[in-house]
Amino acid sequence: MLDKIVESLHEAVADVQDGAVVLIGGFGASGVPTALICALLEQGARDLTIVNNNAGNGPRGLSQLVEAGRVRKMICSFARSSDRKNPNAAAFADAYRAGRIELECVPQGTMAERMRAAGAGMGPFFTPTSYGTPLARGKETRVIDGVGYVLETPLKGDLALVKAQQGDRWGNLVYRYAGRNFAPVMCTAATLTVAQVDEIVPLGAIEPQHVMTPGIFVQRVVQAGDQHVH
Repeated sequence: MLDKIVESLHEAVADVQDGAVVLIGGFGASGVPTALICALLEQGARDLTIVNNNAGNGPRGLSQLVEAGRVRKMICSFARSSDRKNPNAAAFADAYRAGRIELECVPQGTMAERMRAAGAGMGPFFTPTSYGTPLARGKETRVIDGVGYVLETPLKGDLALVKAQQGDRWGNLVYRYAGRNFAPVMCTAATLTVAQVDEIVPLGAIEPQHVMTPGIFVQRVVQAGDQHVH
């Protein structure tokens, strides 16, 4: 019987290796798999490359991972926290200025398309975004029909951590509103996808036409409702 449900957050991330490329879903505070990130913090993996919309938003989760010195490189679109009351808001900025962490700034649409290309088995692609800006330095550029383009490469992850509203034992997922954000494309671009869900529902409870991420792209499902990671 195919069953992708794991019993604990710790089990869900137990085999993450040092140096892994980790794709983390979320946009601002929406759809962030905070419980899984905290479990990864306790798990101990180091020298991680994190792909996320920002460099930490809120007092828990990614900010803590950066503060603990576990992130070697950040690939994101917005390298600051919008939460001024967050005690870890300066974690990334301080680490970056001290040379303890690398930054690759990628426009949101380009980041999403790079992951989509990886998930679809595609090669590099041309995009007009960032042409003529510092973000295009060191990259191949072309002018086609009078429009400038930048060559971007697929962005694949060893691991994707996403948050969904519902999941079943086959790994089919449904997200809530903006919680969907980057998660579906991250699931396709990762070798291993772990989904933190609010509710595990019986097989068949999610209508096929309502499935947002098919289970073929998800390897582990964990319900985070009553589990607390310190």
